Amino acid sequence: MSARIGVVTFPGSLDDRDALRAVKIAGGEPVPLWHGDLDLQSCDAVVLPGGFSYGDYLRCGAIARFAPIMTEIIDRAGAGMPVLGICNGFQVLCESHLLPGALIRNAGLHFTCRDQRLRVENTATAWTSEYAAGADIVIPLKNGEGRYVADEPTLDRLEGEGQVVFRYLGGNPNGSLRDIAGIRNEAGNVVGLMPHPEHAVEDLTGPGTDGLAMFVSVFKSLVAA
Repeated sequence: MSARIGVVTFPGSLDDRDALRAVKIAGGEPVPLWHGDLDLQSCDAVVLPGGFSYGDYLRCGAIARFAPIMTEIIDRAGAGMPVLGICNGFQVLCESHLLPGALIRNAGLHFTCRDQRLRVENTATAWTSEYAAGADIVIPLKNGEGRYVADEPTLDRLEGEGQVVFRYLGGNPNGSLRDIAGIRNEAGNVVGLMPHPEHAVEDLTGPGTDGLAMFVSVFKSLVAA
């Protein structure tokens, strides 16, 4: 069985092709999806890639949240379909209320681009089951508005219910509260993170292959279902 994993292209997406390649390397069937369509083309999971959807006008992800294809993605995510938001995709997930909180300008107002250490905090998601709990991994990071914020009750709930999936190690690159790099929804099928796992799937082009396990995780979970 082959799992069909769609990657949405919005106007301004930059990393959609990288995400499609990561899906293929992981063993899945990559399916390009267009922001203006309503049909998910029988995809079993969806990736919202990084970039600058709609030029980041208004605020990051605010317009992409209303793209026609997001109607179906939101409905399917509520029914359990795995959805991954990377960088700008994470921002879109927060704007869509599929994940709590928001992403704002980095502390210091500088764009950050570096290989970033992360700790895997939760492996009970469709996207992280192939990691070992507590694993120390390295994933490229590149953002100007990657500071994760939420009110204290929300942060306490995320911590208490195990919804923090990744945490920054070796220094907080953007001022994210409680060093949060990625979170999940309560069901564990929706995950968002600021670093770019699709850029760490081959030794030739990345700092190792620590990002590949995210795509392998969802592929194996879909095939086993």
